[in-house]
Order: sequence, then C-alpha cells, then structure tokens
Amino acid sequence: MFIYNAEIHTMDGTGDIASGWIEINDGKITALGEGVPGGIGSDDIDAGGGLLLPGFIDAHTHLGIIEDGIDFEGDDCNESTDPFTPQMRAIDGINPFDRCFEEARMRGITSVASSPGSANACGGEICAIKTAGRRIDDMLIRNVGIKFALGENPKNVYNGREETPITRMAIAALIREGLYKSRRYTHDMDSYYSDSDNYEPPEYDIKCESLMQILDRKQKAFFHCHRADDICTAMRIAKEFSLDAVIIHGTEGYKIADIIAEEGFPVICGPMICDRCKPEMRGLELKNAAEMYRNGVKLSICTDHTVIPIQYLPISAKAAVKGGVPQEDVMKMITSAPAEILGISDRTGTLTAGKDADLQLYRKGEDPLDLMAEPVLVMIDGNICRREEI
Repeated sequence: MFIYNAEIHTMDGTGDIASGWIEINDGKITALGEGVPGGIGSDDIDAGGGLLLPGFIDAHTHLGIIEDGIDFEGDDCNESTDPFTPQMRAIDGINPFDRCFEEARMRGITSVASSPGSANACGGEICAIKTAGRRIDDMLIRNVGIKFALGENPKNVYNGREETPITRMAIAALIREGLYKSRRYTHDMDSYYSDSDNYEPPEYDIKCESLMQILDRKQKAFFHCHRADDICTAMRIAKEFSLDAVIIHGTEGYKIADIIAEEGFPVICGPMICDRCKPEMRGLELKNAAEMYRNGVKLSICTDHTVIPIQYLPISAKAAVKGGVPQEDVMKMITSAPAEILGISDRTGTLTAGKDADLQLYRKGEDPLDLMAEPVLVMIDGNICRREEI
C-alpha cells in the first residue's frame, strides 16, 4: 500500500518531505520518498496534501489497568498490601476492551506505556503496548522497566495503616534493600552456575528475579517523583546502583533543571493540565517543560491517564507550547522522544523504513495539537483503525 501526496514529518532527524509518499507492507514501513510513487493502485491512499506523522506515544499512563467508569472492580493498578512489589506485572492487569483504548486510537495515539501505580515504593513492571488489539499479549511491544515511587503517595497509603514506610527515608531504604538483595541474589546465582560443585543456588525469590533486569541495565528504572528533593533522591539511588533511570512527572523539575540535565536523566513530564490536587504538586507550573527543555533535559509529555484522559495528550503538548516549548520540538516529545525514553524506538516513534506502520494523517493546514483536530487516518501495524473522508 502507498500513501501519497502527503507532507511527511518523519521525526527521525532526516527532515520533512514537502510532498511525498510512504509504502507499507506486512505492517511495516518499507520505503518513503519525494514525489509520486510508480504503480499507484485503487487501494492506495491520496493524502490530499495532508500532514502525515508518526502515531503519538504517551510514555506514562495507567491505560487499561484503571478502567474507565468502574471503581474497585476495574482498578488493578496498586497491590497496596505490600510496599515493595517488583514482581507485579502491568500486563497481567490490563483490560484491552476498556473503551479508552478506542479513544486513544481515534486521537492518533498508537502506543502507550501502561504502568502500575505509585502506592508502593516499588509497584511492578511497566509494559509498552499498542492501543489496538483484543489480547494484550498481541499488543505488547515489550516490558520496559520497573516502577518505583517516592514521596507523598507511599507515605499516605502506609501512614494510614501505621505501617512502614511513612517517611521519605523509609521509602528510599526499602528501594535500596530490594536492589541490594537482588544484586546479592544475582551474585549467588552466578556463583552456582559457574561452579555448581561448590555452590548451592539461592532459594527462589520472585522479587529479586524481577529486579535483575534493571540491575543488568536490560530494562529501565522509572521513578515517580514530583518534588525537586524526590527527583534528587531518585537520581541518587540510580547512580548508586548504575541504573538506566527515568523520572516520571518531574513536576518541580524547573527548580533543578540544570542539575537534571547535568546528570543526564530523561523526564516524562506531566500531567500538564491538571489542578494542584495534592501537596507535592503545589509547585506545578506551566513553564516546567520549557525550563527543562532550555536546559537540555530529554523530555516527553504524558497524560498520566486516567488523571488526564488519554485523548488529551495532544492538548497537553500544546500546553507545553504555551509554557515556552517550540511546537516543532514538542511534537518530538509525543513521538520520537517517548519511544527513545521507553526503549522502543527500534519499533515505533518515527516514520522510518523498517519500523512498524504506526501513523496518522491530518487534513492540509490542520494543527495536530489543536483542540478541534482529529486525524482522518490512523494506522497501527499497518492496519487502518480510523479512516475519514480527506
């Protein structure tokens, strides 16, 4: 299939194509170029000069793990019976029939990271998924890392029960304890495998097993933190254990933007358009993303769905523009940058030959971030999810 007569924004650094075409076969982008391709058929799509983009990516949501319009029965986000649960996997709690998946697709959001919540010092494994499908196993791009949480959320949950952790010190100590145990567990496993005659294998520990991937830097460590001091704690722990770490939210990132940039940690920034709904969000400012951007922090914009409904990801990006981020750069923050931050850029995030055919098309002259904008074409893995008259 060809999509032709399109203004193509590849988002891969090679530059835009003012009038070009893209070829899709077996769910992949196989080629793209300028002008008009040869051999156009009746099944090919004339874009009418419209804007062709990669599908949007929301790098931090609870999509499907907190279902829309359902209370306890549809909320599988926090296993808050234990403050340290790295063995929980978001993939086991997501309902792909939640109607918010369709709302995401209709607004051009083709991939998301769906995460366990932040009630626990460690909540579990985050998965990156496509927004189309009936079985989560078929929607999975890959499991991308482990979710940790600092600050107010774990404090509130466990203080109400008079259980640890009720201080920031205890939260950090729990995380360190879990990581040290997993490091020692890995060492004991390595000793057994290298010399089974003289060493016994350690007793199986599912928590330690779950953390081995981030200690080996095969997955990322994602730290929920809003306040500047919590961001610094996340960076401190990450450096102690040589973790490939990502900051989620970073609400007070503007206070220490130069420090975050110097340390080299990316930030998934958001929610952008919510109220200051809890004490650690008192410092929420629209300028946050722009301040970090100006200091050179690698950024993506998120909704934190269900905090902000998933379909408002483009409006959240537009809010960052109002706060001072150039529009051409904010577009990267919901396409190529989240793909890179999540570690899925080999599959999606740009219009590049060899990648999944996740894309969206807007009418000529339309701003994709406008409140009234909607794509006329959405494809996920080369399958048409939405098609309107161009």
